[in-house]
Amino acid sequence: MGVQQETGVDGEALEVWIDQDLCTGDGICAQYAPEVFELDIDGLAYVKSAQDELLQAKGAVTPVPLPLLGDVVDSARECPGDCIHVRRVSDRVEVYGPDAE
Repeated sequence: MGVQQETGVDGEALEVWIDQDLCTGDGICAQYAPEVFELDIDGLAYVKSAQDELLQAKGAVTPVPLPLLGDVVDSARECPGDCIHVRRVSDRVEVYGPDAE
């Protein structure tokens, strides 16, 4: 991903994580934003670090780069497992995903 601006809603920094317990392994997220999401050998989706490393720890988060915000949001909206969560870094409030206000 490289160094990119990582702001989203109202200039707030956003981060994304996947609940693997709900992931159906459809790979829609990796199709929309392969720079942010990847399917692992276990068939589940995970987020990737800014250095393109797969983050497999439970609840691992990664920043949402501004140029990819639309793709990440589309991933959250289209995910059949409703397992993609996008939240503000400042207060950890979900802004896109199944628990968004």
